[in-house]
Amino acid sequence: MRASEQDGTYPRPILQRERWHSLDGVWDFGYDDGDVGERDAWFAEDGAGAFDREITVPYPPEAPASGIGERAPHRVVWYRRRVAHEVLAAGVGERTLVHFGAVDHRAKVWLDGRLVAEHVGGQTPFTADVTGALRPGADEHVLVVRAEDDPADLAQPRGKQDWQDRPHAVWYDRTTGIWQTVWTETVPAQRVTDLAWLPDPARGVLAEVTLASPPTAPLAVEIVLSRDGEVLAESTTAVRTPRSRIDLVVPALRNGIDREDLLWSPERPTLIDARVTVRDAGTSAVLDTVDSYVGLRSAGVGRGAFLLNDRPYYVRSVLNQGYRPDTLIANSGTAELRREVELIKAMGFNAVRIHQKAEDPRFLYWADRLGLLVWGETGAAYEFGTEAVELLTREWLDLVRRDRSHPSLVTWVPINESWGASDIPHDPAQRHYSIALANLTRALDPTRPVLSNEGWEHTDSDILGVHDYSGDPAELTARYGDAAAVDAVLAGPGPQGRVLAVTAHQVERYAAGDAPLMITEFGGLSVRADNDDFSYTRTSSDTQYAELLGGLFGALRSSAVVTGFCYTQFMDTAQETNGLLFTDGTPKLPLGTIRRIVTGEDGDAGETAAGETGAAGEKGAEEAPAL
Repeated sequence: MRASEQDGTYPRPILQRERWHSLDGVWDFGYDDGDVGERDAWFAEDGAGAFDREITVPYPPEAPASGIGERAPHRVVWYRRRVAHEVLAAGVGERTLVHFGAVDHRAKVWLDGRLVAEHVGGQTPFTADVTGALRPGADEHVLVVRAEDDPADLAQPRGKQDWQDRPHAVWYDRTTGIWQTVWTETVPAQRVTDLAWLPDPARGVLAEVTLASPPTAPLAVEIVLSRDGEVLAESTTAVRTPRSRIDLVVPALRNGIDREDLLWSPERPTLIDARVTVRDAGTSAVLDTVDSYVGLRSAGVGRGAFLLNDRPYYVRSVLNQGYRPDTLIANSGTAELRREVELIKAMGFNAVRIHQKAEDPRFLYWADRLGLLVWGETGAAYEFGTEAVELLTREWLDLVRRDRSHPSLVTWVPINESWGASDIPHDPAQRHYSIALANLTRALDPTRPVLSNEGWEHTDSDILGVHDYSGDPAELTARYGDAAAVDAVLAGPGPQGRVLAVTAHQVERYAAGDAPLMITEFGGLSVRADNDDFSYTRTSSDTQYAELLGGLFGALRSSAVVTGFCYTQFMDTAQETNGLLFTDGTPKLPLGTIRRIVTGEDGDAGETAAGETGAAGEKGAEEAPAL
């Protein structure tokens, strides 16, 4: 299926097959506050008494959309779903898989009373092969999930989920259990289990193909890259091991003019369709076929700038918490994710920083297709120690592996504001942790910039990201107006009272132009907020809000040193009223006004696709809402 033909509903955009089925919808549900479920065999077919209510998956029980909306802490929860046999049935030589997009935090899965999967990591996908557990002759099967999420465990990566009973400051409601889609897939026994694309705009792309098992006989892996039906490159490779790296040369890239037409960027998000076919080398019989796509682009730093396709590119980003009023950390589906991407672009931003969570891969699909740079992040732990390091590192590696083929994702952020490593300047172990995470990320993916710590206390970052919530445009100009001003900030305690660079190596990288300066959190303005709301700077009228917003953006754009920024934030979230939108998605100013403030240029918000899907509503695009 061509990338341009996909509707964004497939839960795993980079590796698609025809035969799949969503299990989202109404499940049986129960709390297990006494943690007796395993002892009493709630996973058994007759464990009916344990499930005393219903929940709508994939919304967590804390979310109103789940049908429960219970926000008090419950450490252990259980789910049950009866699934028709025809949904799970596999033919000869086939396997039936049940995929979980994300279950927070520890999960066990049973089918027909048999344990089929265990997983740790609240943001990462996992799969249960249920083929061997299917009861012969059954008309339906019983799928049961136990999820454990300790709300008080500070070693557990949790991001913006509050460890206190009630949300406070910039932390929100917790998430327990299933919060991304659950789906089944019928697959060949020998198949592609992982697919990654490493683009090189000068010559082509390197494909990494992983098979389900070592081949017992030689296989042939065919890859075809095409655009609008025209074949750009094709390759057939004899494979005798489960992992292969296949180099595809795209001849059209040799012509500099043709190359420009094929490169991916926010302004021109060209996607190349890819099809991978696995055959028996002896008989040519097809064993597996998957569809995917590639974005040919490079992302890096140098010459004092962020480089996209080896050219300086000014980053205009907005912070997106990814929490929604009705679904909390989850989302209502692909249409909502598309609207968010469209609205961010309509505001004049060319990038988004997904903050303290790993967003649904379908958001990345729409960023790929519509053209929006993404900074990839993960939820932080809030203490340092062996358990925290192990949990976050394992989860982070899985996220890098999951998302590394998306062309929109251009920067990795494993640590934010020293959360989970609060003593980096004084504790060698925490400095080593910061440096090790950055280098481990580079080892898995050498094609993107990595920040060792976002906001301050950098040890080895490819971008010197600074958080500065000054509400005074003149103060921003004084700090970042020229190189001498930035040098003074680097030598001091930093705008938030935290030193910006804790290693000489980091200072040297900035001075050499190898770690460009970006103000990666700023703003945080609210308008007419209540006393219990949180914001960094309050304004009392629409006029004051617009003037101050314009002043802050203008101060950063006028800097000769700043190479990009990230405004806090996209939308009001719970009690945090720093958004450019209210919680219902209504813009606080007309979209055209926001766009002019963000870009510094005159323009028409109507030129975006917002009208196509009603991103902010017709009124929001035309005039300021009545407040």
